[in-house]
Amino acid sequence: MSALTDTRLVGPVRIVGSGLLGTSIGLGLRAKGIDVILDDASPANLSLAIDYGAGRSSRPGDTPQLIVVCVPPDVTGRVVAAELAAYPQAIVTDVASVKVQPLAELRAAGADLSRYIGSHPLAGRERGGAVAGRADLFLGRPWVVAGHDGISYRRGSPMDDLILDLGAIPIELSPEEHDRSVALVSHVPQLVASLLAKRLQGAPASSVALAGQGLRDTTRIAASEPELWVQILGANARSVVEILRAFRSDLDGVLAALEEPTAPGARRELAEVIAAGNAGVAAIPGKHGQDRRFSQLVVLVDDRPGELARLLTEIGHTGVNMEDLRLEHSPGAQIGLAEISVLPEFEQRLTDELSSRGWRIAGAGL
Repeated sequence: MSALTDTRLVGPVRIVGSGLLGTSIGLGLRAKGIDVILDDASPANLSLAIDYGAGRSSRPGDTPQLIVVCVPPDVTGRVVAAELAAYPQAIVTDVASVKVQPLAELRAAGADLSRYIGSHPLAGRERGGAVAGRADLFLGRPWVVAGHDGISYRRGSPMDDLILDLGAIPIELSPEEHDRSVALVSHVPQLVASLLAKRLQGAPASSVALAGQGLRDTTRIAASEPELWVQILGANARSVVEILRAFRSDLDGVLAALEEPTAPGARRELAEVIAAGNAGVAAIPGKHGQDRRFSQLVVLVDDRPGELARLLTEIGHTGVNMEDLRLEHSPGAQIGLAEISVLPEFEQRLTDELSSRGWRIAGAGL
């Protein structure tokens, strides 16, 4: 393990909740040599997280420097209040994906807000639980700190220490700004993906067999856990509804255009929607937070051991930096499609280099 001098936190750090986030925080801090105390309402979950090395069980006399509450949104406020009361010297944060509701609940309960600051790491995996925990889950990921008037910057500094020790990037937003932001970039996309995936129920197998990467990309998050999302959406309903109403207005315009596609202005309506989508995609930060578009080329990769590794090795030999990689299997064929993203000025060079090495180039992005 690394020496404690490599860390900003002193510890111990108490983590309440040993799911994906709680276990990952524990693993990351333990890798830094920090004493981590774990607690969970489920003894089985707690034992599993301890077995994975995310921390230890609590002992009488523990005096944590920082407490991180990693429980579902509907009980976050109550658990934070209990931790504030039980450990009067500790700073308490939570990692719930909504920030206005827990703060309001704590205010209503008369909790000591001078020691509470909400936060939210924008990191996760498709699988949950301690078994999915990873020490590097937060590396390079944004982690929102939702400050409020009741706590000073100096007193809340252990929160920044936690984020930096885990390799994440601290982002300061008010609770209201946070909830509006995640409604746009997380909560509404979840609903849209779920509604789209719902259309696949009962679809003919012959139709679903035609599914390509576009459908997979747009429905991937539809596999999320319903129970958790009911809580998240309910807690951030106002912000979500505001965006969905605008979405409904856009959809009504598309429907009107498609119902009479030859009517004056119909084609313009459709073109402007697609163009606006292009502009929206361009606004999404790319690699390292840059608003930079990349060129893509698709390489055909035989579906046999070692071929993908050989492709990546040979890309490295060309001296061209691969900015991103996406894989898709060709239905009914023993071949894969590797979409390689590079800076536009290197696209032709990489195409020529790979072609000269015998790789088959299928064309532009999937």
